[in-house]
Amino acid sequence: MKNKTWGGRFNKPLDPRVAAFNGSLAFDNVLFEKDIIGSQAHVKMLGRQGIIPLEESEAIHQALADIKQEIMDGLHPFDDAYEDIHMFIEYLLIEKLGDVGKKLHTGRSRNDQVALDLRLYARDAGDAIMEQLECLIGSLNALAIKHQADWMPGYTHLQQAQPIKLGAFFSAYQAMLERDKSRLHDWRQRMNYSPLGAGALAGSQLPLDREWVAHALNFDGIIENTLDAVSDRDFVIEFCQLSAMIMMHCSRLAEDFILWSTQEFNFMTLDDAFATGSSLMPNKKNPDVLELIRGKSGRVFGHLMGMLTMMKALPLAYNKDLQEDKEALFDTINTVTACLNILPPFLESVQFNTALMHEKAHAGYLDATALLESLVMKGVPFREAHHQVGEWVRVAMEKGISLSDLTN
Repeated sequence: MKNKTWGGRFNKPLDPRVAAFNGSLAFDNVLFEKDIIGSQAHVKMLGRQGIIPLEESEAIHQALADIKQEIMDGLHPFDDAYEDIHMFIEYLLIEKLGDVGKKLHTGRSRNDQVALDLRLYARDAGDAIMEQLECLIGSLNALAIKHQADWMPGYTHLQQAQPIKLGAFFSAYQAMLERDKSRLHDWRQRMNYSPLGAGALAGSQLPLDREWVAHALNFDGIIENTLDAVSDRDFVIEFCQLSAMIMMHCSRLAEDFILWSTQEFNFMTLDDAFATGSSLMPNKKNPDVLELIRGKSGRVFGHLMGMLTMMKALPLAYNKDLQEDKEALFDTINTVTACLNILPPFLESVQFNTALMHEKAHAGYLDATALLESLVMKGVPFREAHHQVGEWVRVAMEKGISLSDLTN
């Protein structure tokens, strides 16, 4: 690798196989904007504190802004010869400013640098997912209002149980996602603290102003314990956990709709624009969108287990194992975002067969519980009423008539 950030005490160059195994630029390049934003706040603080000359601080700050735009414009393809995105950006900075660029890393370690970048990235992703949840909740609420008077059979044990309103079905999923929003809000409050200034693990003897940097980056404060600041990945684990909850809820919704779209249920009709066909069977219309959501939930669950397993035996403070947090976090974010992005337009496209739902809700002896409760209101003990209605159901089934036909 081209960068030699730690090579002073080594006599041999890094084996190319180790360099390839050790590198992370192939996936951590998505952090480039956060890395530059964090570095700009850091170098501004260095100038304010007189740790480096103010004019050099300003020059580095501007050069970083230029590098950010150049990367966005595709002028700097990510080069795997550099270990990670942090070293790649520092290399570009030194190319621009020479020795002045080498002062950026003053008072900082890659340990607290990457911890900062990851928090900035996760925080923005959490904010975006919060907006997506609100959009999905809005779609569910619109359906709940639209279908508030439409009857359907409710199920327990996947057996018809009692009549319910289709609107109540959508409200149930709305309630689940509201809890997800609450969890995401709580997570943001816990994670929104800056690790920068913790150094490798023990802080710095330089007169850093950690609080100023935290404020500049819109954190609520700093992580006081520097050991914890560089080694904590609770915020990643917790994000994976709440993402798993979101995906579990989306998967349950998908499973209900997969059942409803079968010919056996026929409660809904998939829009052609949101379904696929079979390469062999011309008659098929497949709910691939729903099946992918159901399948991708397992992917997110796996990242949660991977993070827990990776962290469970790490001694304080930083260990290279922590490089494994990024792909888990990034893929979790991408997966949840993709699923939440497709669900609202999918919901808007679906046609619900409310006439059939109404028919099914008022057949199959689903009125048995209502009949039982009417007996209870007349003073019949519950157990006796339950037994009596059960007998009526049996007789009605044998005669092929409804309960109302039998009891009226």
